[in-house]
Amino acid sequence: MSISSTQPLDRVRVVLVGTQHPGNIGSAARALKTMGLRRLVLVSPERPPNAESTALAAGAEDVLAAAVTCGTLAEAVADCHLVLGSTARARRIALEELWPRPAAARALDAAAGGAEVALVFGRERTGLTNEELDLCHAAVFIPADPGYSSLNLAAAVQVVAYELRLAWLGGAGAAQAPAPATAAADADREPPAPHAQMEALFAHFDAALEAIDFHKGRAPEVAMRKLRRLLLRAAPEEREVRLLRAILADVERTARLASGRN
Repeated sequence: MSISSTQPLDRVRVVLVGTQHPGNIGSAARALKTMGLRRLVLVSPERPPNAESTALAAGAEDVLAAAVTCGTLAEAVADCHLVLGSTARARRIALEELWPRPAAARALDAAAGGAEVALVFGRERTGLTNEELDLCHAAVFIPADPGYSSLNLAAAVQVVAYELRLAWLGGAGAAQAPAPATAAADADREPPAPHAQMEALFAHFDAALEAIDFHKGRAPEVAMRKLRRLLLRAAPEEREVRLLRAILADVERTARLASGRN
């Protein structure tokens, strides 16, 4: 799903999960186009784009027509290196929370470095589930008036898209160039592993921990969620992911030998 482009904004996709009203899809497409964004991904919308979507796109029909539909959020962000999920309220999961401006700066910095970036928005009534937020590196929180904090989906997309546009116009990519002392080290670093490889690593961790009875009757979700947060923060390279998986494979092999299984 990634594209070849030298423009950072072209490496940013907006993902709408479980959209309930087709009109909001068209309005979101319009919000993107006004800010110079073109890539819209739909994850299992309750109803596909229709005539109402086209009417509310109001000139952004090309963005709407090019929208990609996926069955799951994991599929939609499989090739991404940075995933930021919009959420309207505090969650029980420990996820870094960013206001739109620093979130936009982080997204643009990653895209300017060649990374694929996803900005994810959830359902109109219920937002993103905890399981979907588990797939994100950080959460984006719009600090609306707590007395009336309900934003329309397209309005939330517009806020974040505007901040991204503002960061791009302000030359955030140039401002975030590495300092001379760290430039050489950063030049040797590979891009972070894409999301699909990270998900495979998490599945391998889950299997290896199960093989050695690490959880000992405790809920495995707690440890796995903490591992997710730790490894997503670390943003390991592909070769580092391969190293971790090789270690996990040896852990599983040792567990099989200890239990007398081949």
